[in-house]
Amino acid sequence: MSKAVSALSGATWTDGIATVTEAPLQGMITLRGDLKSRGLIKAATGATGMKMPAQGTANCEGDKGICWMSPDELLVLCPYDAVAPTLDNMRGALGDTHGLAVDVSDARAMFRVAGKGARDAMAKLSPVDFRVSAFGPGMFRRTRMAQVPAAFWMPEDEAFHVICFRSDAQYMFDILKVAAQNGSGVGYFDR
Repeated sequence: MSKAVSALSGATWTDGIATVTEAPLQGMITLRGDLKSRGLIKAATGATGMKMPAQGTANCEGDKGICWMSPDELLVLCPYDAVAPTLDNMRGALGDTHGLAVDVSDARAMFRVAGKGARDAMAKLSPVDFRVSAFGPGMFRRTRMAQVPAAFWMPEDEAFHVICFRSDAQYMFDILKVAAQNGSGVGYFDR
């Protein structure tokens, strides 16, 4: 059996206003259905131990979490090596509730952008208001970053987790490095 590897083998870049690091393998399950149905709520919360997120938020801790993706979609995070049993448990919790749970772990890549200049770097790539008063820890966005479909959230101050398609991983890593290069700080968020 082959060994699973991340898209960029854990690439890291530290020479700038923020550090860009490819995250280790992360279990990711797309869960679609009526987000208010008991079965779907039970499937998501039971798999992670986290509360259901409100619109535009993510409830995450470590490698577990639930991210609000759209009015009928969640991204459920779990340890990479626990995806199969987590999926089985989620499908059992769904019962006869109309829903779809699919493993998308190997179709995605995840990065961490961290440091004092993280907001500056992210703001250069995405049409999101990154002011501290408008976007903070626990908030979640699904958008585009330099024309690449992406989603991101802040697990804590001065840090972002960014998810994109695995096929875009090298491009995403490169644009994040350019946005975070030394001397590129705008300083807007230092106010």
